[in-house]
This record gives sequence, structure tokens and C-alpha cells, in this order.
Amino acid sequence: MRRTDAHRPAPPVRPAAPPAAARWYGTPARPPLVLPVLVLSVAVVACGGSGAAPGKARGIPGGGRLVVTTEGGVRIVGTDTADVRVADGAAARWSTDGKDRTLDLPCAGAAREDCGRMPLVRVPRGTAVTVEARNAGVEVTDVRGPLRLGTVNGDVVVRDAGGAHGLQRLATRNGSVRATGLAARRVEAGTVNGDVDLRTTTSPVRLSGTTRNGSVRVTLPENPPPYAVRATTVNGRTVNDLPDASATSDHRLTLRTVNGDTEVHPG
Repeated sequence: MRRTDAHRPAPPVRPAAPPAAARWYGTPARPPLVLPVLVLSVAVVACGGSGAAPGKARGIPGGGRLVVTTEGGVRIVGTDTADVRVADGAAARWSTDGKDRTLDLPCAGAAREDCGRMPLVRVPRGTAVTVEARNAGVEVTDVRGPLRLGTVNGDVVVRDAGGAHGLQRLATRNGSVRATGLAARRVEAGTVNGDVDLRTTTSPVRLSGTTRNGSVRVTLPENPPPYAVRATTVNGRTVNDLPDASATSDHRLTLRTVNGDTEVHPG
């Protein structure tokens, strides 16, 4: 186990130099990237757009994806039903793009009272889900398809979701990213102001967690394979409880922050 402590003011930023307390495991040291929000487009959605049709339930064709757009937040729960169903009391409009179905949860006109709320949407358990939210959180529970979840002002919370062979992308700007029981082959999780806390049921081949103001913590299953771990912070500590691995390891973790800790542990 290795620990580093660096509770001191950040040095002047020089793009060509790494942070003062950067610690690298398994790969040669080199300047870390600037810490943006994870690259996951979170659009300002146009509610009730042209061609959208009202309704509470729709099916998703095989190979299709559910795309949820909202100026507020949303709760999505996987079930054994065959259709996507929106809880009573929430306005909903649908549109189609090939096999994909877009569910718009309006936040304008008569639906303005729904702004900031988190309506419940039930989906078939294996659905691939994309969420583009804005001014509230995103919560996903028991959905086993690939996830692309993004908001701007709110938390992204995932419980018992994802799949062992999929890519899971979780992003916000002002809020935290928290996942428990997450299954994935690859994970990309990021924020600017908040923590990234990931607890996985699988050992992803690639996992990255980034923030600027907050901590990054990853808990893997017991007895994970060797990982090449690259962890950096300026004002915080770095804890790596994984076995040593070479730079050529097939499994890689990247943990980055400026003001906060980076930690990785086996379960």
C-alpha cells in the first residue's frame, strides 16, 4: 500500500509541468490532462419538438436505445415489462430515429410545474439508456444495458446497473457521480465540482474517474487482476491498495483531481 500527502497550496499552473503531488503507478510520469467534464454531450434540450407525439408507453426495438431528454431530472428503474412506461402525472412526448426512441419530459408551458422534479420512468431491464438532463439529478437502478448518463447541475447516481461487456459513461458538472453495484467492461466517470465514487461488481479493463474539486474513490471486487494505476492530485493524498502491476498491464485505472484525494481499493 502506498500513501502520499500533499496538503499545501497549489503551485502556479504551468501547462508543460505535472502537478506537484502527482504520483503515477505502473506508467512513466507525464503531465496529466486538464480536468474537464467527461466528454459526454449534455445538450440544452428542446422540449416537445417537431414531430414529437404525446404518450406514456413505448416499446424499444431490439438493438435500439432509449434517449431521455429533460430540463429537469429523472429516475429510471429497470423492470421485467416489455415497454418503457412514464409514471402518471408526468408530461411525456415521444419521437423516433430508426430503432432509437426519444422520450422528452417537457419543462415548459403547462409542464413547467414539473421543472426540477424527477419523474419515474420504468424500462425493460436490458435497455440501453442515454439521459441528457440539465437542472436536477439522474438516478438509474437495475438497468443492465449500456448507460450514457449526463446532467449539468445535479448528481448522477447508479445502483445495481450496467453490464459486464458494456461501456458506462457517467458525467455531471456541478454534482457528484456515485455508483454502487456497477458492472462494466469500461467506465468513464467525471465531474468538475463534486466527488466520483465508484463501486464495481466487475473488474473493468479501463476505468477513468476525474474531477477538479472533490475526491475520486474506486472500489473493485475482491481479488482484482493487476492494474496499471495512474493517480494524480495537487492538494490531497493518493492511496493505492492494489498489487503492483507493470505499465503493460491489460487493466488500467486513471484517477485525477486537483483538490481532493484519489483512492483505489479491492472490495
